[in-house]
Amino acid sequence: MIHHILKSISFIFHPLMMPLLGVLFYFSKTPRYIPDPIIKAKVFSISILTIVLPILLFYLLKTLKKINSFYLETTQERILPLILNTLIIALIIYRVLTHNEIVELYYFFIGILCSTIACLILAILNFKASIHMIASAGFFMFAVALGIHYKININGTIALMSIIIGAIATSRLHLKAHTGIELTIGFFIGLIPQLIMLNYWL
Repeated sequence: MIHHILKSISFIFHPLMMPLLGVLFYFSKTPRYIPDPIIKAKVFSISILTIVLPILLFYLLKTLKKINSFYLETTQERILPLILNTLIIALIIYRVLTHNEIVELYYFFIGILCSTIACLILAILNFKASIHMIASAGFFMFAVALGIHYKININGTIALMSIIIGAIATSRLHLKAHTGIELTIGFFIGLIPQLIMLNYWL
């Protein structure tokens, strides 16, 4: 029973979901007036580019036998998907969330891009940092920064995210997907770029 619960946690809080969650969280908390059509267009674009497109690319890579499984169990399997994800994030920054539109989300995705590149470099060096931890830590830092920026109480979100991050780490250890050091390195790879980006928008 516990095995299935922990496996479900890894699935529910998949790294592909975190950029969209960051965008949705921003739009739910920002006091700025942003017309509904713009919000819907941004959310739709991010959903397609960060969830639908990567899933389709994964199936393509699996069909072409470039990866053995969707779990990317080896560092070599991670390299091509991470390169493709880097290109997707760069496209979002260049076309969807430009600097002169929504500066907070622009730098959120700059942070995601830096984390993805760092993860790619480590994969090339044969180190498998936890992408689950990278994604969740990045969202966590962005949420905290928004709370400070807009002076709003997000204690509930912080508490919930702390529990979720702990559950994700427990899940990845239980499933033997990562070691403790891989989880720790992943956490800081996700958090530090977002922390650095605060200098540009907070």
